[in-house]
Amino acid sequence: MNRRLLAAALAALLVVPACTDPSPAPGPGSPPAAKVDFQPGEEGVGDPYFPTYGNGGYDVRHYKLVVRYDPGTDELTGTATITAAATDDLSSFNLDFVGLSVDSVKVNGSDADDRRDDAELVITPADGIVKDAEFTVEIGYSGKPQAIQSPDFGEGGFLHTADGAIALGQPESASTWFPVNDHPIDKATYEVEATVPDGLSALSNGVPGGSADDGGWTTWKWSEKVPMASYLAFLVVGKFRVETGEHKGKPLFTAVQSTLAKGGSADQAMAQTARIADFLETQFGPYPFEAYGGVVVDDDRIRYALETQSRPVYGGIFFNQGPFTEVVAHELAHQWFGDSVSIAQWRDIWLNEGFASYAEWLWTEESGGLSVRESFQREYDDTDWENPTADPGRAGLFGRAVYKRGALAVHALRLEVGDSDFFRILKTWTAEKRNGNATTADFITVAERVSGESLDSFFDDWLIGTSAPSIPR
Repeated sequence: MNRRLLAAALAALLVVPACTDPSPAPGPGSPPAAKVDFQPGEEGVGDPYFPTYGNGGYDVRHYKLVVRYDPGTDELTGTATITAAATDDLSSFNLDFVGLSVDSVKVNGSDADDRRDDAELVITPADGIVKDAEFTVEIGYSGKPQAIQSPDFGEGGFLHTADGAIALGQPESASTWFPVNDHPIDKATYEVEATVPDGLSALSNGVPGGSADDGGWTTWKWSEKVPMASYLAFLVVGKFRVETGEHKGKPLFTAVQSTLAKGGSADQAMAQTARIADFLETQFGPYPFEAYGGVVVDDDRIRYALETQSRPVYGGIFFNQGPFTEVVAHELAHQWFGDSVSIAQWRDIWLNEGFASYAEWLWTEESGGLSVRESFQREYDDTDWENPTADPGRAGLFGRAVYKRGALAVHALRLEVGDSDFFRILKTWTAEKRNGNATTADFITVAERVSGESLDSFFDDWLIGTSAPSIPR
């Protein structure tokens, strides 16, 4: 068989009709080949806090997002090209997608049926997709993006601003500007091409690919080649002061919204990005991504900072009283804890926030402020032990117990096992789980293996107990 015929034969094995036996007729005396039982992919990945987040039946490998946004009309048009692998024999599959209209859908180059079911886009390809086959979905979409209104977490996702937009938020935001498998368990690589009117920046994750002007519009390119959880993908459009450079052979890209004072606290804080990342590297192991940076937005609705991969986004409110570098330390610590090592379920979010909060204490000590022990004692004395750190409940996902009690548990572990084993635990964790997902049970397993100690009762006391544990001495 020549190469062209061989390629055609292999392609035929990957995508086969949903109601047709793909096997050749059996020879005399051969048992009949079993038909493939194609089934719809699951709606949701089974997260107990968010049952409909993400989808089953496939694993996304890569997103290529080409979008055009006009702030004057608040109109966005886009094409999402998604490369995935089937984990089941699929007759249909879902993507999370909110608000925008779907204009076209193709699977492996052929038109596919689609329908909307609330926040789900249900796609039925012309032919079933066999398990383990790689397939490509191309979706054209358009409209005016809408924010997500959550009774637990407020407004998030795509927000229209005075001169552009902010697409940002946790636990979900990506589905407001592109179709996505929206759960941290399905990490993927990304390419983003965002076209906006001349004079505006379009900022996103990863390595900057430059910008090009054409007919009154500017296209900005970005690539994140390290797998990323979907809620970490962001898009910010507006007028920014952009600083570019290089640090340790990697691009360093920071941006501060032009409405904030030039040379002021936000600029000063962003200028500390490389220094803080270098310090955290001594504590946690090698920096896990291909770019450094940060973005500061000036919008009263963004009263938080988010660890968007390789380039955290900060609300300008953090820098009203000066260059508050503790928040920079917190979000950069997430590059290890939360971004590189991501949670498998949202109930384990203390693995992100407890360690990032602890990094604030480490940086405060490093920069001449309170010692870690002093920060620990203050928080220990002020903590309400009724609320658990691990499995805090959906409403408690971003509560003080997750952040501050989580940091208390981290330092208590340091006191329990000693500095040498403690930092070996952290560096072993970030190395072994790099680019993956993990649970609280996984962390306990690593901590026990590295320290050689039994720590189940210790973690029970510090993560879920309802009274103040004894401080290890």
